Amino acid sequence: MNLFGLVQAMQKTPLRSWAGKLERDVAAALSPQRHGDLVRWQAAIDTLPKVTPSAVELNAARIRLGQANEVDPQVRANIEQQLRELHPWRKGPFEIFGTHVDTEWRSDWKWNRLIDHLQPLLGRTVLDVGCGNGYHCLRMAGAGAELVVGIDPTLVYVMQFEAVQHFARAHNVFVLPLGIDDVPEGLAAFDTVFSMGVMYHRRSPIDHLLELRDCLKPGGELVLETLVIAGEAGNVLVPQSRYARMRNVWFIPAVDELRIWLRRCGFEDVTLVDVTATTTDEQRSTDWMTFESLDVCLDPKDPTKTVEGYPAPLRAIVIARKN
Repeated sequence: MNLFGLVQAMQKTPLRSWAGKLERDVAAALSPQRHGDLVRWQAAIDTLPKVTPSAVELNAARIRLGQANEVDPQVRANIEQQLRELHPWRKGPFEIFGTHVDTEWRSDWKWNRLIDHLQPLLGRTVLDVGCGNGYHCLRMAGAGAELVVGIDPTLVYVMQFEAVQHFARAHNVFVLPLGIDDVPEGLAAFDTVFSMGVMYHRRSPIDHLLELRDCLKPGGELVLETLVIAGEAGNVLVPQSRYARMRNVWFIPAVDELRIWLRRCGFEDVTLVDVTATTTDEQRSTDWMTFESLDVCLDPKDPTKTVEGYPAPLRAIVIARKN
């Protein structure tokens, strides 16, 4: 992972206070001892052919890198084989020299729900917390962001981004194998911070909101997407064990309760821009993500409930400003 461009860009912004420890933290996270498959994943990336796409489309629902007719069938087959070494692909979709990476999530649907409600990203410095393989990071760059930093501690997702970046060569987009806890406290360096699909995995949602606030410049914008439940302020679901077969779901608030949390954490102009029930059209198993998906997490007799009997996944997007 080449961090030279990022460190150089950081030196020109309030992010320079993070640059000093960044390379050390990333090197530690990418130690082969941390994950037994890391060497295999890196080999898959190193085996990708050195071809340059004639066009890179970051504004398309399916991020497109080149066309099928730009490489011969043997090269295209090699690209697909190496990309499949990085299974499971959860965020996307992508199309790379004609190979359609059909990911578990139609992440473009989420993007379409929020993009028209944001402060324009043109020229902004952006942090995407829990970014996965960087699909949304690339969409942010396509929308004009000057610098996009994604963080995600799941190494296979970071390797997926490296594979896509091998062809995309988006000079202003970086995905780091780090979590929000690795970001220096009180950084106050980003114009926009995204946290999508993260808060309900945190044991303390209030601390998470405070961490996100610390990353923002005064007046900066938070884009928060999370699970919610129906109901009034004061309503919060705390699963007894699993939620939709996930062990690491801790707190799912009603929207009005979420508004209170955000205001208590120092945000204002809290605006609900979307509430959508997750469907098996948006999240499903595919040839590129063959593990179980949403369909087995819902009650087969009543899809409005999870298999545990809780309300089925309902997701809200809230935008707020740091005061």
